[in-house]
Amino acid sequence: MIEKLHSSWKKVLSEEISKPYFEALEKSIDEEYKLHTCFPKKEDLFAAFNFTPLDKVKVVIIGQDPYHGIGQANGLCFSVNPDIAPPPSLINIFKELNQDLAVPIPNNGDLSRWAKQGVLLLNATLTVRAHEAGSHQKKGWETFTDQVIKSISDEKENVIFLLWGGFAKKKAKLIDSEKHPVLMSGHPSPLSANRGYWLGNKHFSQVNEILKGLGEDKIEW
Repeated sequence: MIEKLHSSWKKVLSEEISKPYFEALEKSIDEEYKLHTCFPKKEDLFAAFNFTPLDKVKVVIIGQDPYHGIGQANGLCFSVNPDIAPPPSLINIFKELNQDLAVPIPNNGDLSRWAKQGVLLLNATLTVRAHEAGSHQKKGWETFTDQVIKSISDEKENVIFLLWGGFAKKKAKLIDSEKHPVLMSGHPSPLSANRGYWLGNKHFSQVNEILKGLGEDKIEW
């Protein structure tokens, strides 16, 4: 499993992936994929890291776990494969993007174009059993991805963290906010968005303003 992880991440996470819990996690996930239909496809499990090597990370968006419907998950949080209809949370992301920056609503929900520009689309749990939301939580993924967040915070400066919703906001304690801008809002899920906690946060324009101030290329959302 770990051989599919980009070398830039292997280097900074070498101590983490050598720990006993990670070895047990690998065995557990391998067994899950043998016995059950799981998502994303195994070759896409580390897609977030492989699209966005450590040295390219400019923005981090944190999700909880992959979509569990057939064909949806592609290894990037909030993203779906091009031939899959965007789920409600992603539709609300696109609505905010349209309101904030007048970006036309895309014709598909594949966010790999963001990832290629330095947006790490990180789920806290990287796998899930089909039709069983949260089924791979508390197996060790959260320990691993917490270390990913800490490593970014420690190794880099001026990475913009977007924490959407209660779950993501809890990750703020892992981030040195004196080194990194942290933007928080409600979650883009319909429940949160319809209560006014998502639409109007202007995170996308804020990210580009911060990047401009740093002399970095803006994200073509």
